[in-house]
Amino acid sequence: MEFNTNRGAQPTPARAASAAGTTSSASSRPSVSKSWNSSPSWLRVMWVVLLFAITCLAISMVFLLHYGGTKEVSYVNTKTEQAVFLTNGQVYFGRVTAINSRFVDLQGVYYLNVNQQVQPNQKDATTNAANSNQSVSLVKLGCELHGPLDQMIINRDQVTFWENLKTDGQVSKAISQWVQQNPKGQQCSTATSTPTTTTKP
Repeated sequence: MEFNTNRGAQPTPARAASAAGTTSSASSRPSVSKSWNSSPSWLRVMWVVLLFAITCLAISMVFLLHYGGTKEVSYVNTKTEQAVFLTNGQVYFGRVTAINSRFVDLQGVYYLNVNQQVQPNQKDATTNAANSNQSVSLVKLGCELHGPLDQMIINRDQVTFWENLKTDGQVSKAISQWVQQNPKGQQCSTATSTPTTTTKP
């Protein structure tokens, strides 16, 4: 019987080559920490400054996109009143003191009240509409039943558009006339209406 006595023999050429390749690749792989530590100090400083500059630029871009541009409030003419048109067709007049993407702050509020008077003794409804007279009056906010303050905070999504009013326009003249006629401000009537009830016989 013959026994294999080559236990301590050299490894086969294939295994030796693969082991040598593994050792050489591991030894030739660069170390990041070693390369960073071995780099000159001025180069490391330049990298830190560059990263800081990129961070500042990114923050500035986000800030400009969110807050930059011409703000809408800069278009408000503080020397006259504004008209704010809502999505439901109602329009309010007053001074816009603040405006942003969430709300419009309107103070010194007025609105239009339309009274339609129909001529009596008219038989046809079409004739009534043709002969009806409409009177438009400017009403100061504050004497309504619920007693609101002279300020409105309007949701921005309810505003169709707003515009500055001319000082020689009819609304501006009516507001000026109201202010002259009421130097002490609005004086609401203290008389309260008594609700009426109807009873069936």
